[in-house]
Amino acid sequence: MKLSDKKILVTGADGFIGSHLTEKLVSLGFNVRAFVLYNSFNNWGWLEHAPENIKKKVEIFSGDIRDLSGVRTAMTGCDVIFHLAALIAIPYSYHSPSTYVDTNINGTLNILQAAKDLNIEKVIHTSTSEVYGTACFVPITEDHPLQGQSPYSASKIGADQMAMAFYSSFETPVAIIRPFNTYGPRQSARAVIPTLITQIASGKKTIQLGSQNPTRDFNYIDDITSAFIAVAESDRSIGQVMNAGSNFEISIGETARMISELMGVAIDIKTESQRIRPEKSEVLRLWADNSKIKSLTNWEPAYAGKEGFRKGLKNCIKWYGQKENLTLFKADIYNI
Repeated sequence: MKLSDKKILVTGADGFIGSHLTEKLVSLGFNVRAFVLYNSFNNWGWLEHAPENIKKKVEIFSGDIRDLSGVRTAMTGCDVIFHLAALIAIPYSYHSPSTYVDTNINGTLNILQAAKDLNIEKVIHTSTSEVYGTACFVPITEDHPLQGQSPYSASKIGADQMAMAFYSSFETPVAIIRPFNTYGPRQSARAVIPTLITQIASGKKTIQLGSQNPTRDFNYIDDITSAFIAVAESDRSIGQVMNAGSNFEISIGETARMISELMGVAIDIKTESQRIRPEKSEVLRLWADNSKIKSLTNWEPAYAGKEGFRKGLKNCIKWYGQKENLTLFKADIYNI
């Protein structure tokens, strides 16, 4: 599928990954409608920080993914849907699990129902590596068992299953992309990399952190947005679930030491109890097998391996270190 002659809708376009994907699609010359969460301030989230030439070319739709009528209106006239709208903070899912069901499962159902009725050409649904829980084997393939170790991951498993149910029941043209831990400019300080960088950039030497032992497969934002586009353009991706990961594993502790080294600041890490997940909820190990997405699309991560990770971290340090960006984050408090 060529996206050049398609009308594209991006849900969650006001978020971290969604805003970067929207920018990339617009910069490539594609016709994009951005679905952002309605608010009385008419604020477009991270799209407010996009270059002016991008904002002038994107069509904004303000609504709520939980509202079927609004979703159907937003999707009318579109050919391809990138569905990223979701609640993603794991600690907040302990606090308000029902909102995750409403947004992540019912919101996805709204997309699928409208796609079926409107004969949408393709829906790219966003999953997460959290659906795997702690790895039973590594690297993790798409055949790995699904384990809902948090209300967030359980809601995403439900959304993924609903997407595949519509593919199986109605032949709705769905492809599921499963990004592993994405990082980059604009990511919330609820995530570990922005948490580390913003604390250090704010002058702190004693850094508050949760558990240092879990491992993650980190992926720079440019790689993930490229993966979304590759999945959309591949006709072979329909009905498939594909990991988008770098196939590189690193611990949180080693990540902290790498960031400290790159920023030239010696730090002392203090474990803060409120940053630690409940024991059975913590995902101890994530490491992606990315062979399937490579075989079905033309995607290759440009920031793979340790050196690729260092390159991505340098980009983040530069962005978060700029005063106008650093002031957007509350580095002195725990962000759930």
